[in-house]
Amino acid sequence: MAIILTVAGSDSVGGAGVEADIKAISSMGAHAVVALTAVTAQNTSRLRDIFPLPPEQVTAQITAVAEDACISAVKTGMLFSPRTVRAVASLLTEIKVPLVVDPVLFAGVGASLHKEGLAESLAKDLFPLATVVTPNREEAETLWGRRIIDDASLEEAGNALLDLGPQAVLLKGGPLEGNMARDMLFTAEGVLEMVSPRLDRKVHGAGCTLSSFIAAGLGLGMDPHEAVQEAKRRIY
Repeated sequence: MAIILTVAGSDSVGGAGVEADIKAISSMGAHAVVALTAVTAQNTSRLRDIFPLPPEQVTAQITAVAEDACISAVKTGMLFSPRTVRAVASLLTEIKVPLVVDPVLFAGVGASLHKEGLAESLAKDLFPLATVVTPNREEAETLWGRRIIDDASLEEAGNALLDLGPQAVLLKGGPLEGNMARDMLFTAEGVLEMVSPRLDRKVHGAGCTLSSFIAAGLGLGMDPHEAVQEAKRRIY
């Protein structure tokens, strides 16, 4: 059985974070193992508080899992601080398996889920190790440092993030307005556009679930294109 490690925060309402990751990974027939980075007090409408764990407690969890399980893939979600990013990246250089980085910067309700300097640390320390990174529009704009306003800037942003070192960048959630949602997968081979009708609803934890589907797919032997397309099918 494939074993997928999720390094992420806990969501008290159960729709995002490690709670969503475990359900997504299990639904694909893999086994989820966890390194918790923070406890959040939140629900689908507001973030009340964040209680981050020290980096050494996060890495202790990863070490405990790695010494007893054959990890097939890793997914990172909310890491909160640059210190945690650097500590996790240092360990993941030794665990040579596919890595999905969901660069969580904001909660779905708009509240910040990071300390100052997190975006820069993700780009410098974790993106070069990643198989796939999965920013939404707001995260991509923060990482890139510019606004995404049209097709040209969308392509520029995707390629700029790809230049930071990951094998693939999935700009998700239909970054531009319109009736159709366009997810764009950027790789060295080019751009794969995945289009689906835009759903008129707001959900909690979709990004966590999507990145977990991708990580499980990679752990089960899919290549990045296959894993992303299967994840897109499942999340839709």
